[in-house]
Amino acid sequence: MSWKLCVFEDQETVHLAPLVHTRPVYDLRLGLPTLLERALWALRPPAACLHARATVAPVAARLYGLPVNPAQVEGGLLLWNGRALAEPGEVLTRIRRAATDREPPRRFVQDGVTVAAWLPEGLARPLPDTLLAESFLDELPEEQVEGVRLIGRLWHLIDWMERDFAADPATWERSEGAEDQAVVQPGAVLVARERIRLAPGATIRAGAILNASDGPIYVGPGAVVSEGAVLVGPVAVGERAEVRVGAHLRNCVVGPGVKLGGEVHTTIVHSYSNKAHDGFLGHAYIGRWCNLGAGTTCSNLRNDYGPVTLYNEALGAFEQTGRQFLGLFMGDHTKTSIGTTFNTGTVVGVSCNLYGPGFHARYVPSFSWGSPADGYVPFRLEKALRVAEAVMARRGHVLDEAERAVLAALFEQVHATSAG
Repeated sequence: MSWKLCVFEDQETVHLAPLVHTRPVYDLRLGLPTLLERALWALRPPAACLHARATVAPVAARLYGLPVNPAQVEGGLLLWNGRALAEPGEVLTRIRRAATDREPPRRFVQDGVTVAAWLPEGLARPLPDTLLAESFLDELPEEQVEGVRLIGRLWHLIDWMERDFAADPATWERSEGAEDQAVVQPGAVLVARERIRLAPGATIRAGAILNASDGPIYVGPGAVVSEGAVLVGPVAVGERAEVRVGAHLRNCVVGPGVKLGGEVHTTIVHSYSNKAHDGFLGHAYIGRWCNLGAGTTCSNLRNDYGPVTLYNEALGAFEQTGRQFLGLFMGDHTKTSIGTTFNTGTVVGVSCNLYGPGFHARYVPSFSWGSPADGYVPFRLEKALRVAEAVMARRGHVLDEAERAVLAALFEQVHATSAG
């Protein structure tokens, strides 16, 4: 009998701001796939729907073309926590079996967090358009599980990149391609060729070096690795992305449509962002539609080699990460001028415009405009929307009503908080 998967946002999602201000949590990219794409790949549901906060629900619908916040679902429904990594293994097999075998209702709980829930009769009440509370499912019998990894803090994204990216089946096993339809120009050097996969339409230009000795390399459809670029695996380059001349990448995810140059290490660039020039990014996560001016650089190691703290918007405080290496986390639509510098463990919000010499604050709220010397003032919403519209138009994209509404709601939230 058929069943449906519903990926949901739980209350702990708030700790992943500012990256989740403009997207559902399951749209975070981890490796080349998003968390949602991982769940669909690993759980193989016959059908799927989504749960999301009201502010990002239209964005979720546009991104994935799936029903969002259905009023009811007939037949069996498997709820899956959008922060959870759907990794093949015993727990995933057990959870999927509950659906395929039509077992009695239950929720699968790890350390007090609902990882998944099985509702054999489906859903008779609407999913809320807020973050899903544990109380929504508290009438279900619990089954304890362990070993599921959940992304609970921003730095968990970097933890995963260090430990698991090189052996990630969701990135590498799905990355097959007709290699005879890729272009490898004379003078390109491909080392450990058996671990390099080139999708149809990928181009490796003369003088580029791809070395997969330490980890696999994938170059997606229509992507370009330019002259003199050095890729030291693991590196995954998404569809229509461009690795610029002379770039040096190691342990990186270059999302779809990204233009990336300079030295970049243990970093995820989600999609459609530009860091086209020299400058260093390390142990960092950059959102969508960002533009980092020439020479923009972040530190990923303190001068005293001590542990790095990171700002948590939900708590309004810095937290110990337990990490020695940690760089920059940047929300969507943020721009930096030439020569912009960021300190170790910096969080920058959505739609900021940053410039000037010196290190910026280690936490810059969304819709900030300013410099270390002059301080920060609000970035006017109408101007921020005009900039976003112009940036997206250059890539043939439209700032649609869903994204306008997300940015407007966030602007109101930021200024209501500031006024309070």
